[in-house]
Amino acid sequence: MSNNARHLTGMHNALRRLALPTLLALAGLCTGIGALAAGERPVVQGTLSAPATAVPAAAATPVVAAPAAPAAPAAPAATFAVEPAAPATPPVLVNGLVRVPDGRLLAPDIARIVTRGELVVAMLKVDTPPFFFFDDSGQWTGLEVGLAQSLAKELGVKLRFNREAGTFNAVVDLLANGQADLAISKLSRTLARSQTIAFSDSYLTLNHSLILNRVKFAQLSRGRPLPEVIRNFDGSIGVIAKSSFADYARTNFPHAKVQEYATWNDVLVAVNKGEIVSAYRDEFEVKRVLKADPTVSLVLRTVTLKDLEDTLGIGVAVTDTTLLAYVNQFLAQRAEKLDIQKVLQALDR
Repeated sequence: MSNNARHLTGMHNALRRLALPTLLALAGLCTGIGALAAGERPVVQGTLSAPATAVPAAAATPVVAAPAAPAAPAAPAATFAVEPAAPATPPVLVNGLVRVPDGRLLAPDIARIVTRGELVVAMLKVDTPPFFFFDDSGQWTGLEVGLAQSLAKELGVKLRFNREAGTFNAVVDLLANGQADLAISKLSRTLARSQTIAFSDSYLTLNHSLILNRVKFAQLSRGRPLPEVIRNFDGSIGVIAKSSFADYARTNFPHAKVQEYATWNDVLVAVNKGEIVSAYRDEFEVKRVLKADPTVSLVLRTVTLKDLEDTLGIGVAVTDTTLLAYVNQFLAQRAEKLDIQKVLQALDR
């Protein structure tokens, strides 16, 4: 063999010795890249790659974020947090009754109160003796407070008053908006209010009444008989704004000039000063004025309208039909019936 041939053979053998390790290394590198693409730590020749290089590479690959997957069970927890609210509504039976915690079967509207353990009554925030007021000792009392207490006792629950309302119509709104179970607040049963809430049977009937400024009324009447002037009254009438008597005045005295005031006291001041001819309200409130200060009769006179009645009832939500029937039965069985004389006597106490 020539020297050239021996030289070429030697080079060929050297290249073979170098190629095999290189190919193996390349094969390992390809395997590692494939493993990275699959989200695995790279393995070369059966040995874990060095953490110093493998970890940063993995961190830079979004796929490696998969280890956070164990947090997934948190989803059922959110669903579970909502589920416990369901048992708050007692199960309704086939016949429409609800089984309350003590085992009784009750109509849903009664069951709501019994399950809650509290009867919520809407009442005007302005004290109105003798119906609801704080007495000299700071005791919350009154004819209608007693009525509410008796109802709560019959139902076997506690009693709470919602006194957020500043007007009688606002009391109606509290009930209509679901912020009370009942409204007991010297509420007149009117057509307008009956479109929003239901009323119980009347527990007190009062006649309508006028307070007249003597001088102003004499000027208006011009010698005509009192009944004739009242039937065709075209003077000014003061009423509490947004009250039942604001509606009554426009209905019963269509020719009168109706003037609304924020409070009953404002109405009385106006009629006493002669700014209006008359003030219009129920006979109790009118008689109460003279009872509090008999000397006002020198300036004012009263007229009771026997043909016009103001009936007071307990307000109930239109959907609470069984509660309404319950309240009516309660009033029917109540031994003490209210009338104007008993109300005036209560005012003395």
